[in-house]
Amino acid sequence: MTLNKQAIELNRRLNPVICDLLSERGKAIFFPKEGIVAQGAEAEGKRINATIGIATQDDNTPMRLSSIADKILLNPKDVFPYASSYGKPVLRKLWREMIYRKNPSLKAEISLPVATHALTHALSMAGYLFVEKGDHILLPDKLWGNYRLIFENAYGGVLETFNTFENGMFDIKSFKEKLSGSGKNIILLNFPNNPTGYTPTNDEAGEIADAIKSSEEAGNKNIVIIDDAYFGFVYKDGIYRESIFSMLSDIHENVLAVKIDGPTKEMYAWGLRVGFITYGFKGAREEDYKVLEDKTAGAVRGNISSASQLSQSLVLHSIQSSYEKEAEKNFNILKTRFEKVEDVLKNKKYAEYFHALPFNSGYFMCVELKGIDAEKVRQTLLKKYDTGVISIGNMLRIAFSSVAENDIESLFENIFAACNDVKHGASL
Repeated sequence: MTLNKQAIELNRRLNPVICDLLSERGKAIFFPKEGIVAQGAEAEGKRINATIGIATQDDNTPMRLSSIADKILLNPKDVFPYASSYGKPVLRKLWREMIYRKNPSLKAEISLPVATHALTHALSMAGYLFVEKGDHILLPDKLWGNYRLIFENAYGGVLETFNTFENGMFDIKSFKEKLSGSGKNIILLNFPNNPTGYTPTNDEAGEIADAIKSSEEAGNKNIVIIDDAYFGFVYKDGIYRESIFSMLSDIHENVLAVKIDGPTKEMYAWGLRVGFITYGFKGAREEDYKVLEDKTAGAVRGNISSASQLSQSLVLHSIQSSYEKEAEKNFNILKTRFEKVEDVLKNKKYAEYFHALPFNSGYFMCVELKGIDAEKVRQTLLKKYDTGVISIGNMLRIAFSSVAENDIESLFENIFAACNDVKHGASL
């Protein structure tokens, strides 16, 4: 692949260790500082500006339809024009401030977040930048199925799993064994985990970080992609409440930590589709982060151009107003539902057909069935008990986040009854 001179210059400016971790696409990508983007930036603020590809009213405000504009209270300039491929500048700065505030042990310098079209797109952009065909991506065997589409189908990566649990705890031994390979490693961590709703304890999080550091000291280079989709939803004491990005962003010169997050769950804004990619590594210079931001923005521009201006403006408005107070109220509702699930599962009769996998956080929990076909149980729940869950192998994933507290006991009673039907061959 012949590289553009702008890509060559970015690679020259980037820390050599980090540059080596880039895929061929990652090495080749750049944010265009010449042509339309650069010329448009130079014309910004001029009385007559015929560079930008939008239509304007005679008063220089964005041209718009009243059938849309009348439904939105924001200033039209924060709704209708294109956003930067990097994201809204004020929002990027505030989001970085929030990362520090929510992760008080994080002291290292980190990059400015680059805005994406929510977390799935952010994960895809991480794949674009770092995953080469044939690269193995290490992650727990209890995983979100969409990772296969994102990393295997799109970029040719190979998902390699380690055992998630052993004796009701995170299986650090299995993680260490699978991490023992040499060279470039790509690790994907997702806490709280989807589908199980598990976050490591404080001690387990430290062990995970120590294992990664030991891998680096053995001469490996690791990219750790941290999927923080459900960040902040921890309901029990003794569980690691920060993002593991806090531990990994300054742990070793050969570890690049890539934080994937956004307002999707943190701000209860699933349909707004805003996400962020943020970088951290030991010894990083401001120049290194600027290069990574430029390459990420280049990948975004070549993929979707930019994330939604309206959605970013709404997120910004919430952060600048009453976000934290409102979010706390919703969190408490979810925590109450979690506690209700814990209480209901104390009923020993359920052990005949299923047991709960460890869970302490997030939106979900899973029950593992005992010799009963999970898909048949799911179908029975739909057709006979007016109840929907997700079947994954021999498990049922249960989104208690979307079930009213008063319905949680009925939910598990229905699961028990459906298991009994399937076990004894009852027809639908």
